[in-house]
Amino acid sequence: MRRLLQRLWRALTAPFRWLFSPLRSFFADEPVDSPLSETVQKAIAHPADVLQHLAALRGHLLRATLVLILVSSLAFNFSHLILDWLARPIGGIEELQAVDVTEPIGVVMRVTLFASFAVTLPYIAFELLLFIAPGLSRRARLIGLLAIPLVFIFFAAGLLFTYTFILPQAIPFLLNFMGIRTLVRPSSYISFATGLMFWVGLAFEFPLLSYVLASMGLLPARWLSTNWRIAVVALAVLAAAITPTVDPINMLLVWIPLVALYFLSVGTASLAQRQRAARLGAKS
Repeated sequence: MRRLLQRLWRALTAPFRWLFSPLRSFFADEPVDSPLSETVQKAIAHPADVLQHLAALRGHLLRATLVLILVSSLAFNFSHLILDWLARPIGGIEELQAVDVTEPIGVVMRVTLFASFAVTLPYIAFELLLFIAPGLSRRARLIGLLAIPLVFIFFAAGLLFTYTFILPQAIPFLLNFMGIRTLVRPSSYISFATGLMFWVGLAFEFPLLSYVLASMGLLPARWLSTNWRIAVVALAVLAAAITPTVDPINMLLVWIPLVALYFLSVGTASLAQRQRAARLGAKS
């Protein structure tokens, strides 16, 4: 009877043990530091090691995909609420007119996937951290673990900024351009709104990404500060590509926050670099 209960317990907890099995080695011993050229030479000399890393990456991607599917099945029940919320900047869902028979289904699926990705983003970042954890120090792993909630916060801030400031300004311009009456399709509007919110949300991750890279010694803060002119021009091009309108007002609404985020990234990279230098000085 005892063995039967043990087998039943192992069967019931198998999915959870499979999902969280990488946590066992998360706080393992720190790796031995080696130059990048030596690491590349080892990878060329032993390609089987690269295949092992690719197999590990497949497991992380599989877990992230399964969690995304699970969250999507739950978010589907709230898709009508999310769709109503996304349609408010254009005047409500009644302002959208479907043309194709399958268009409403496609819109609902896109909204569900968009909301699921936003909710699942911390877990996706967690799986990415687990993948690169063997090459990080214990302190870097802990910092990455503590930064995971910030991934969601920064992404959500980008979504809310787009929804609150960019969409209310861009939509009237698009609908009233040259006085041409526009009948908005749900697929066109939802694709436009979610795409803009997605890219701006990712742009809001710049400060966090610069801190992580600088803490690993891969992104010097001085390089960011000395190349700020090039970055400002590049961000203007990026803002023009992200912004669906051709007027400079809407482009500035995207470009100014991107520039502010860049200089904030310089500050976070400088902070991480000072902390890294202090740690290395203490060890020596």
